[in-house]
Amino acid sequence: MKPIKLAFVTQFPIDINRPLGGVEAVSVNLLRSLSAYAELDIQVVTLCPNITQVTQESWERVTVHRLPKPRGSELINAITKSKALVADYVRKLQPDLIHAHDTYGIMVNDLAIPKVFTVHGFIYGDTLFANGRFKWLRSKLWEYIEKRSWAKQPNIISISPYVRENVSSVTSANIYDIDNPISDKFFVLERNEKVGTIFTSAVICPRKNSLLLVKAVGLLVAAGYNVQLRIAGSVGDERYAQEQQRWILENNLEKHVHLLGRISTEDVMKELSSASIYALTSLEENSPMGIEEAMAVGVPVVTSNRCGMPYMVKHSETGYLVNPFDENNIADKFKKILGNSELQLAMSIKSKALALDLYHSDNVARRTYAVYRELQSNAKS
Repeated sequence: MKPIKLAFVTQFPIDINRPLGGVEAVSVNLLRSLSAYAELDIQVVTLCPNITQVTQESWERVTVHRLPKPRGSELINAITKSKALVADYVRKLQPDLIHAHDTYGIMVNDLAIPKVFTVHGFIYGDTLFANGRFKWLRSKLWEYIEKRSWAKQPNIISISPYVRENVSSVTSANIYDIDNPISDKFFVLERNEKVGTIFTSAVICPRKNSLLLVKAVGLLVAAGYNVQLRIAGSVGDERYAQEQQRWILENNLEKHVHLLGRISTEDVMKELSSASIYALTSLEENSPMGIEEAMAVGVPVVTSNRCGMPYMVKHSETGYLVNPFDENNIADKFKKILGNSELQLAMSIKSKALALDLYHSDNVARRTYAVYRELQSNAKS
């Protein structure tokens, strides 16, 4: 079979064991499995802060090229400095195929090389929940840039039906439905549940909405439940984090809410192994990896009834969908799971089966590799 020189253009972590954000984690998990295909010559191209010259390193039969990340606005750089730097470097690699992720799709969309672009999220939607000035204007600018990029893409990988719904109206690209992969280790993790433990993994900011989880736990404590909410995530919005901390202190929840900060993948696994429930009440998400990981471990999920999350969790079968603005609704679903061991077991079994098919990195890599071969075949004809 003819080899494929692949430029895998993406966010890639400095520390493989501590990826920052979903795109970095997806890249690591997918590349681990793709590297098993001997006919793939994989060249990762990524922008990296705090370096002044291009560096190269080898990892899992993959070559990683780290380019100095330009300073300044991510938005502006995506169509100027970063775009020029990444496009020029990829061009010099002379790949047979480009697989771009997230904002890197914007940077390579003018290259006349067969390509596929994975849409991980909608920056314009996320921006509305960000801090800083002029977020409405910044959101509109990102929307224009992102949708213009989708329109230019010949091939798109959609990680969720929610993504397909949003991109299909503005592009004539071939759209392939392939979920994000997670680390294989989650599928063999043994549970050692500490009853009453609720775990969430999310940056502390308005979009992730962890304060509503805190409030829901407050309702459970007031009702006599012995529960522990464990929040893993760095502070993304200082004012929001302070508001959350004030609420914890004012309602005497210090013994029930634990802020873990940003933790490693290994630590996430430890948290999930002991959790009764995984909760995520974000206001905007496409296909959060935290839900995938919880399902792979067999932990029932309570998550928002909006955006991409309803496509992941089967209501009352693998968890519950809730109104992310209603702490009473969230607390009620916590109670249903905590008070019913038979329901927990049924949810666990179904979650693991779904996750194995959709999110195991080998299955995701197989589907992705098939897209590569199809695009290579189309390029010949």
